[in-house]
Amino acid sequence: MGLFKSKPSPPPPPPSPAFSNEWRHTPWGQKEEMLQKLKDYVPGNPQVKTIRILLHGPAGAGKSSFINSINNIFQDKCMNIALADNCSAGASFTRKYETHKIVKEKPGTYYPFLFYDVMGLENGINKGVYDADIVKALKGHVKEGYMFNPVSPLEEENEYYVKAPTPSDTVHCLVSAIPADKLPMMNANKNDEANDIFKKMRAIRLVASNIGIPQMVILTKVDLACPLVREDLKKVYWSKYIKKKMEQCSNELGVPVNCILPVKNYHEEIDLDDDMDVLLLRALRQMVDFAEGFKLSQAD
Repeated sequence: MGLFKSKPSPPPPPPSPAFSNEWRHTPWGQKEEMLQKLKDYVPGNPQVKTIRILLHGPAGAGKSSFINSINNIFQDKCMNIALADNCSAGASFTRKYETHKIVKEKPGTYYPFLFYDVMGLENGINKGVYDADIVKALKGHVKEGYMFNPVSPLEEENEYYVKAPTPSDTVHCLVSAIPADKLPMMNANKNDEANDIFKKMRAIRLVASNIGIPQMVILTKVDLACPLVREDLKKVYWSKYIKKKMEQCSNELGVPVNCILPVKNYHEEIDLDDDMDVLLLRALRQMVDFAEGFKLSQAD
C-alpha cells in the first residue's frame, strides 16, 4: 500500500458556450423573401402614410449604424445615410434631430418607414441628450433640424418646439439600442444616480408605455461580445452568453425577451452579408409590425 498512487482524475471539461439547439428559430437563407415583404409594406391606417421609428440608447450603441445597415440592404450596397463615428469613445456623435428615409428604386420615392436618430445618453451631468428631449420627440414636439444641447433641454419658446403635433408627428415605435459588449460597464454604474443610463432609459420607456407607444430592443455588437458568434453569426441563438445578455436587458429595462433582437451592424464590411441581413431585417420587421399595431389602434 502506498507504493502505487492512483492518478488524479482529470478536471471536468469546461461547460459548452452553446446550447444543444437553436433556442429561437431564425429564417436563415430567406433574406430575399423577408426583404420583399418589407418592400411591399403599405400602412394600414390611411391617416398616417408613414411610420416613425425612434432609436435611442447610450452613445456608441450603434443607432446610426443600424439605420445605415438597413439602408445598405435596401440599396443592395454599402453606403451611409446617417453619420456614424467609431472614435467617439463614449461621446455621442449624433447632434441633430433629423429624418432618415430609405430610397426606393424610383428616384424621389421612399419606403413608408422613417428613422429618427437622437443624441446618445451618456454618463454624468450635462452630458449626452436630456431624457426630457427624447420624451418630447416621442410626443412629436421636436422639429426636424433641432440641435440637441446636453446643457439645456428644448423649451416651448424654441423655434424647434412643435406646440400642436399631429398623429403623423408622433413616434410609432421606440427602439432601445444596447451594445452587448458594453453591458458589463453599464451594469457597473446602475447604483450611481448620475451615471445610471438604464434608469434614464426606463424613465423614457415609462412615458412611452403611458402613451401606448410599443417598444423593443436591438442588442448590437453581438460579435464583439461573444467569440462563438464572432466565429459564426448563425450561432447567435445558440450562444448561452448572448441569451444571458438578452435576459439582463430584459431585467434592467423591463422589456420582454421576445422584444429583444440581437443584430450585427455593418461596420468594417464592404460587401453585403446574407446572415447579417436576416437578423437586421427581422428586427425591422418587428419594428414595422409594432408600429402598425399602434397606428391602427389610433385609428379606432
